[in-house]
Amino acid sequence: MHRVFFPDFPWKTLQNNLHNGPRPGPYFKRITQLPLSLLSTTISCSFPANSSFVFVHLSCYFISYQVKNPTSLFSLKTMSYVSSNRKPLLSRKATNDGHAENCPYFDGWKAYDKDPFHPTQNPSGVIQMGLAEHQLCFDLVQEWLVSNPEASICTKEGVDKFRDIALFQDYHGLPAFRNAVAKFMGRVRGDKVEFDPDRIVMSGGATGAHEMITFCLADPGDAFLVPTPYYAGFDRDLCWRTEARLLPVVCHSSNNFKVTRKALEEAYAKAVEANISVKGLLLTNPSNPLGTILDRDTLREAMSFINEKNIHLICDEIYAATVFRQPDFISIAEIIEEDQEYNRNLVHIIYSLSKDMGFPGFRVGIVYSYNDAVVECGRKMSSFGLVSSQTQYLIASMLSDDQFIGKFLLESAGRLATRHNDFTDGLRQVGIKCLNGNAGLFLWMDLRGLLMESTVEAETALWRVIINDVKLNVSPGSSFHCSEPGWFRVCIANMNEETTKVALARIREFVLRNGNKPNRKEKCWQSDLRLRLSFRRIDDVLRSPCIMSPHSPIPQSPLVRTRT
Repeated sequence: MHRVFFPDFPWKTLQNNLHNGPRPGPYFKRITQLPLSLLSTTISCSFPANSSFVFVHLSCYFISYQVKNPTSLFSLKTMSYVSSNRKPLLSRKATNDGHAENCPYFDGWKAYDKDPFHPTQNPSGVIQMGLAEHQLCFDLVQEWLVSNPEASICTKEGVDKFRDIALFQDYHGLPAFRNAVAKFMGRVRGDKVEFDPDRIVMSGGATGAHEMITFCLADPGDAFLVPTPYYAGFDRDLCWRTEARLLPVVCHSSNNFKVTRKALEEAYAKAVEANISVKGLLLTNPSNPLGTILDRDTLREAMSFINEKNIHLICDEIYAATVFRQPDFISIAEIIEEDQEYNRNLVHIIYSLSKDMGFPGFRVGIVYSYNDAVVECGRKMSSFGLVSSQTQYLIASMLSDDQFIGKFLLESAGRLATRHNDFTDGLRQVGIKCLNGNAGLFLWMDLRGLLMESTVEAETALWRVIINDVKLNVSPGSSFHCSEPGWFRVCIANMNEETTKVALARIREFVLRNGNKPNRKEKCWQSDLRLRLSFRRIDDVLRSPCIMSPHSPIPQSPLVRTRT
């Protein structure tokens, strides 16, 4: 048995060596069934001597091919021969699919990156509605920067501080930064609770904060309960490198996806039955993707549950300042202040400035833990993802300006409310409803009436029509582990008013053309768009260039081809 490693597998060349295309054997998949995002990863190929079959090992997928001349494979320039007693060149983590790029959430990003909308240069391109970004208040931030040039060490007014800030800073963070963030966190929560600056641990955005807290609390194989639907990136953030697991707490639209004690108990019982160690419960408040907040009773029930089970509670509160109408946001910090019987050593808050302030590029992530050991461990781990001292210096100055922060929070809520109302009203005119939310940078849109049948496959088919024909990158509910097909997350705060109008016009045209309650047997839009729904040939996909957006969450990796 020999083994050949392919840094960049030449599919076209291999296909020329096949007899009548791929021939799947037992337990093998056709190449067309493979996730396209995996086709340019490191691949190993092995075959017995003198055999006419070659076995291609691609992550957890295996494909068998009958080839005319197996030895001809060695002539391919991109291959490098490695004997069977040698180990793979890359680690298991480097070659597995744990990053979770293989899902419609990331596929939508790729579709946008290939054909991005521009009002004049590409008016028929894909509009990005899969990006939860707050771009409605940058004029306020820019005004503040112009009025406070000394806040940046890269200006004439602030350059005197350049040397002090540019030199080494320990992983505790600048005191002024921690003080300002603690004060801001309290203000966002209505000044009902105070936060201790000494408990603030920095990380590279909320992504790094989630991974950090997971490393602190869980060992490989341990699990966290997460109510559905939940943010698609959690599978990457909490599981990829930590090797922890997420177990869904199934919630339903019948009660607006409310998290109930019954659902928590059922999920926990299943984990115990499967002999899985549950280390905690992860709540997102306000919810991504629902755009709703958790009420006081639900938060109290969650605290009661984790205290009874003696497991941790991680509260992701990164959308705390995006609440734009009643009821007010309630932080878990407020709940544990009301009842001293709760074990606060089990409570940890994730925060960032990516959503509330609209600064995802600054990578300001925060772990705020009530557990001293977690704070100490987190500080050590933060060495791998610190916030730059230049960013800390600027943020400290901005967040310490009480007048500016007051104006920003008030104006932000008003603009988010206006955008939310305008968009939901536009959808309502063509019979599309959304979950009644009051927070976040998105809508949870109900397109169940457009499905051919209530299945994930039908939802995915509809999503492909929306991407390919309507040219909108919205994210299907299955990406968020929603238990009910037909829900879609639509981001509305990452574009200007003109682009918003174009997006609404496209949705209206599509719905009016196809009807909000189509005859499922007739499959009205599916028959017309059969060609659009079909997968492109793999060699066509590999040849197609891809322009990456500067806002893309997908790194420039072998999984995405770029135009040079």
